[in-house]
Amino acid sequence: MSDPDLWGIVVVLAGAAATFLWRALGVTLSGRLRPDSPVIDLVGCIAYALLAALVARMILLPIGPLQATGLASRLVAAGVAVAVFFALRRNLVAGVVAGGGALALLASATAVP
Repeated sequence: MSDPDLWGIVVVLAGAAATFLWRALGVTLSGRLRPDSPVIDLVGCIAYALLAALVARMILLPIGPLQATGLASRLVAAGVAVAVFFALRRNLVAGVVAGGGALALLASATAVP
């Protein structure tokens, strides 16, 4: 085995060990936390805030192919997704499909041939 192959294996094993360590620690400590504790509420709030920030960044400052669409198209598609989500009693799949479909339709309608 060559030297670069060995380092690749070492890096993968080190990454797996680090991931396993934190997951094992989480499993060990999770039995001691109450589901209604303030720590769990904080973790949930942080998770929702991170998700909201990522979605806002995708809409306002897109990269890649999404950058070719206009801001108005992205905002309308996000609005359609939220409206369908709530109209269909908080159906996440329907909201995502409706938002993606709206963005595809709006992007194709505004594309210059």
